[in-house]
Amino acid sequence: QVQLVESGGGLVQAGGSLRLSCVASGSIFSINVMGWYRQAPGKQRELVASITNDASTSYADAVKGRFTISRDNAKNTVYLEMNSLKPEDTAVYYCNLRTRINRWAPWRAYWGQGTQVTVSS
Repeated sequence: QVQLVESGGGLVQAGGSLRLSCVASGSIFSINVMGWYRQAPGKQRELVASITNDASTSYADAVKGRFTISRDNAKNTVYLEMNSLKPEDTAVYYCNLRTRINRWAPWRAYWGQGTQVTVSS
């Protein structure tokens, strides 16, 4: 029912910036969290940043001060501004949505197809 489409990935030199976008469509309840995860070859998928329906944000320690997550509810879109990029940021970045109709319902989770971010040294 829910589809997430990411865009904005690419190749950038260390110190550069990229802006990722994720457009969501379908049945999204008011209680929801949208986030960005990333997965590098041979590593576990990890949470990079998340933002709740009431705009509360959370960041992984590795990206604090460099990345900014935001959302535009009117456009059903979440963004990830990535600045001062490092080679260690190279990974496939995935958009994630968790949503539930009320506090007693189970979460429903959805994933985008991923977008490649490559940071060269």
